[in-house]
Amino acid sequence: MDKPLTVLRVSLYHPTQGPAVFANIPLQLQHDISPLLVGRGQDAHLRLQLPSLSRRHLSLEPYREKGSSLLVFCLKALSRRGCVWVNGLTLRFLEQVPLGAVNRVSFSGIQMVVHVEGGMSLEAFVCCFHLSPLPLIYRPQAEETDEWESIPQEQPPPGSGQQAPGHLGFLHDPSQTRDSPPQPSPGGGTEIQLQREPPDGMLC
Repeated sequence: MDKPLTVLRVSLYHPTQGPAVFANIPLQLQHDISPLLVGRGQDAHLRLQLPSLSRRHLSLEPYREKGSSLLVFCLKALSRRGCVWVNGLTLRFLEQVPLGAVNRVSFSGIQMVVHVEGGMSLEAFVCCFHLSPLPLIYRPQAEETDEWESIPQEQPPPGSGQQAPGHLGFLHDPSQTRDSPPQPSPGGGTEIQLQREPPDGMLC
């Protein structure tokens, strides 16, 4: 009997929602255990048509930890001129970070949420893609830049009650408002609270 494949459920969002950006995204992609490349190049397995994106911008790399029978993944930044925000960390060229069960990723204006569902097969995995019409990561400001510079951000005076750009957000749920409390999820617990995404110009 074949062993079940690990499944990556990948949701994607870009504010322009232009058809050209996600024109080459399949509904499902089965891949061997070599790194899965994301970028705008012809050799990218997940091709995104954005001029600010590198030909090889990042990769999802499967591996097996010692003593485990499941595939796990890390995300590696491959762009020399841009970088990637992952679960609160900013990755530059060749830096990498292990992925958990739910992962929030931002790069070149694209928001990506990756859910990892473990399987026993060590020969391949499956990616299922979903294009979201709504933001996946709440941000009060416009998208980040991928320039290698830091633009100072004006901070509100102490005690003003205003929040600085890039404060905590949530996985988007149309039934919730920003002021409503987290609602229980179908499996118990509450909605996953997102970590702070950096203000515009501070990503790289």
